[in-house]
Amino acid sequence: MNRAKDPVRVLVTGAAGQIGYALVPMIARGVMLGADQPVILHMLDIPPAAEALNGVKMELVDAAFPLLKGVVATTDAVEACTGVNVAVMVGGFPRKEGMERKDVMSKNVSIYKSQASALEKHAAPNCKVLVVANPANTNALILKEFAPSIPEKNITCLTRLDHNKGPWQISERLSVQVSDVKNVIIWGNHSSSQYPDVNHATVSTPAGDKPVRELVADDAWLNGEFISTVQQRGAAIIKARKLSSALSAASSACDHIRDWVLGTPEGTFVSMGVYSDGSYNVPSGLIYSFPVTCKNGEWSIVQGLPIDEFSRKKLDLTAEELSEEKALAYSCLA
Repeated sequence: MNRAKDPVRVLVTGAAGQIGYALVPMIARGVMLGADQPVILHMLDIPPAAEALNGVKMELVDAAFPLLKGVVATTDAVEACTGVNVAVMVGGFPRKEGMERKDVMSKNVSIYKSQASALEKHAAPNCKVLVVANPANTNALILKEFAPSIPEKNITCLTRLDHNKGPWQISERLSVQVSDVKNVIIWGNHSSSQYPDVNHATVSTPAGDKPVRELVADDAWLNGEFISTVQQRGAAIIKARKLSSALSAASSACDHIRDWVLGTPEGTFVSMGVYSDGSYNVPSGLIYSFPVTCKNGEWSIVQGLPIDEFSRKKLDLTAEELSEEKALAYSCLA
């Protein structure tokens, strides 16, 4: 019998919100870190949500999750960040009707600047950070700027939700299982400029893995409607639910951390927003979604994939948008 593992401390910010409410039971069930990994949940939210946050804590306790070894529910960033090994940053300032992008950006810049210092001073060494709140890539960049002692490779943003949206369309189109479709890639920003790329994706068939492009045999669909459906899916969910996607975001955040910590299957790429090193001629100094593989708790960008002219334009377009967002964020700091 193996000695029980030490609990991992997992921070969720914005924990009383929709995504937080969907996410914390998944973490407590072992969906994020594995069925044998005990966890202590640290939940942070703003003072107006303190009572609701306490209600979430009551429910977590009532559910008697075997892996849940403790719950910290607080409105104090220092208490929330102390000793955490994984930080999932869901809290942010949502864009409201009639707001300019710059107003939203400046609100988020100040949130991420202050949370960066709390994490830097109080989180466990080698803490892994995942930013979910929009604008996710740029929020992650600000966090990186203001937490210089956290290794840049430990600061990521969520594009796994977009990554997970590609396979169902392919699976419906080809009448195959969604789990048989792999390596659809999301490049760039977690926004409607992202590029869902099927050029390296395959479907597992009785005769082995076959390229998606070959099986679908409809470039107009793959280069048109397929891409725009993935790009616009968030808006479609808001239209249907009158609220933004929450359970899918929570589930994808678990996928992101689980693969990062426990590794990706051989031959499978996932998409993560990571600090660009100039791979694929993407400007360095941006948090940009790349295809990655993970091993021993570290991600690496998949190298050497051929990029055609159509893709090149898409990669550059989303990089331009990220450079503009970065400039806007820096102007809010000035």
